[in-house]
Amino acid sequence: MASALSLYGAIPLACLTGALIAGIFGRTLGPVWSHRVTILGVAVAFALSAGYALPQVMSGHDLDATVYTWGYAGRLPLVVGFLIDPLTALMMVVVTFVSLMVHIYTIGYMRGDPGYQRFFSYISLFTFAMLMLVMANNFMQLFFGWEGVGLVSYLLIGFWFTRESAIFASLKAFLVNRLGDFGFILGIAAIYTVFHSLDYATVFAQAPAAIHAKLWLSNHDSWSMLTVICVLLFIGAMGKSAQMPLHVWLPDSMEGPTPISALIHAATMVTAGIFMVARMSPLFELSPVARDVVLLVGASTAFFMALLGMVQTDIKRVIAYSTLSQLGYMTAALGASAYAVAIFHLVTHAFFKALLFLAAGSVIIALHHEQDLRKMGGLRRYMPITFAATWVGSLALAGIPPFAGFFSKDAIIDAVAHSTLPGADYAFVAVLAGVFVTAFYTFRMLFLAFYGEPRMDAHARHHLRESPWVVTVPLIVLAIPSALAGIVLMRPLLFGHFFRGSLYVRPADNPLLRMAPHYHGVWAFIAAAFVSPPLYLALAGIATAWYMYILRPELPAQMARRLHILYAILRAKYGFDEIYEQGATRAARAVGRFLWRVGDVQIIDGTMVNGTARLIGRIAAWGRRLQSGYIYHYAFAVILGLFVLMTFFLHHG
Repeated sequence: MASALSLYGAIPLACLTGALIAGIFGRTLGPVWSHRVTILGVAVAFALSAGYALPQVMSGHDLDATVYTWGYAGRLPLVVGFLIDPLTALMMVVVTFVSLMVHIYTIGYMRGDPGYQRFFSYISLFTFAMLMLVMANNFMQLFFGWEGVGLVSYLLIGFWFTRESAIFASLKAFLVNRLGDFGFILGIAAIYTVFHSLDYATVFAQAPAAIHAKLWLSNHDSWSMLTVICVLLFIGAMGKSAQMPLHVWLPDSMEGPTPISALIHAATMVTAGIFMVARMSPLFELSPVARDVVLLVGASTAFFMALLGMVQTDIKRVIAYSTLSQLGYMTAALGASAYAVAIFHLVTHAFFKALLFLAAGSVIIALHHEQDLRKMGGLRRYMPITFAATWVGSLALAGIPPFAGFFSKDAIIDAVAHSTLPGADYAFVAVLAGVFVTAFYTFRMLFLAFYGEPRMDAHARHHLRESPWVVTVPLIVLAIPSALAGIVLMRPLLFGHFFRGSLYVRPADNPLLRMAPHYHGVWAFIAAAFVSPPLYLALAGIATAWYMYILRPELPAQMARRLHILYAILRAKYGFDEIYEQGATRAARAVGRFLWRVGDVQIIDGTMVNGTARLIGRIAAWGRRLQSGYIYHYAFAVILGLFVLMTFFLHHG
């Protein structure tokens, strides 16, 4: 076990070591050695994850062990421990693989940037924090990784700190995530209150016995304690995985460099919430109310965020809203008790979303950091590799067989259709309608960027060329699993025994048990798609985008004028930002001003600090007057004192 622990420990530590070397000694090492040490660290982590951790768990050698105890809080041990099971191993491989591709890509994207070494340090540290999160065997370490990815995302979104918009976006991400994290830490506190432990195995083993535990609101009203715990944990997931209404930070995270957009959206921060709920399946399965909340929030996010992608003109924001929508699909699958399907979509989405972001970055490099789709067009003639990669990513995102996204997306729709929760009918309509919208905005982006006549200025057009190999090689590598991962992974992840005991589902609630009799292999699954609505909705979305942006390019502007109210609502992003900025933010500032003026200035400074000083000063001034220096004043004081003493003794004598 000691050797296994050492090898598992080397996986996150390799990333941390690279981050520290590049961060502390980056100026001495220079750009080249800074990217070499961080890429080497992530490459070692990927090699150990794919070459050691995954084969170990596939052969049945799981591990749940404490590495060391670093402190105590009362009787609560604070430990670093690893839980390496199929769910963890799969996440480790995905995180390190996507991170490795992003690291290599960054060499080309960030070349010449004054913060080059710092950026490599940050993204390697990001990978370390995510690995600590997914490898945790206790809630304390989970929270450490959870806050770690939040902190590094703040640093990376605001990486170009001379831009006011980047500072605003990073602060927004930090504050919105604090709201979710407040619920998350309350959920962890509630777990300790009920189970007196923060160890996964202990909590999960005792969970069925706690099904009748209550949180009493009054003598007559109470809530199920497990429901309270699950909802609080899910609030944390809503912040990290950007579910409505805590989604507003994710589109603004596009202010960071494109490589970090790919890393956040594909494999690290936003997938943390999905992973956490899947890991907590033994708790969520005991609370149908909590799962219904998860289902409704996820389905709403999947549909309503997809609508916003239709009106975006920034190429990165289109992909950002697609991330919001796809995270909604994963969350809906979690609510339907299809935890394996959610993780399956997490994996396929990691590949094609990283591919789309890096392809968008390739376009941005070629256009000298122009991101407006209205100033692109005709790029397929200049950037054939990026064009082909974008096609692969778009087909996967739209759910066209046999690309990876098709299998996981259709499996989610089937799982929601088989759910028996009260909100399942609404959720099914939402995720089904989202298929058309997803295909439409995806190919709208593709057609605007790569088809039609070039709309960029003459200077940009003259210098257009394909990106260098450090950019295109990661695109080619990511295109392979974006096309093939669904074919390879569907049977073992959904209908095999890959996850074994790492995901818990009650048989009565398990949609995969109802789907399994109809599954006869991936090719039969593809054939069945031709007699079901999702494929035709996706094809209709692609055809609509082709008609509106290739055949009738004047039509979108006409429709925007005719449907100006709906268009204005979508452009305003349903008003969430205005509500938060004009409502919650203004109220918070008003409370802050009141606490400053009344609490700080008047009570603390005015009364407690300065008031105490003034009182002491007055007493001192009064005492100073007694020390006049005149003999007759002192003689009078002595006579007065003698008179008082004589009166006292005579009275008591």
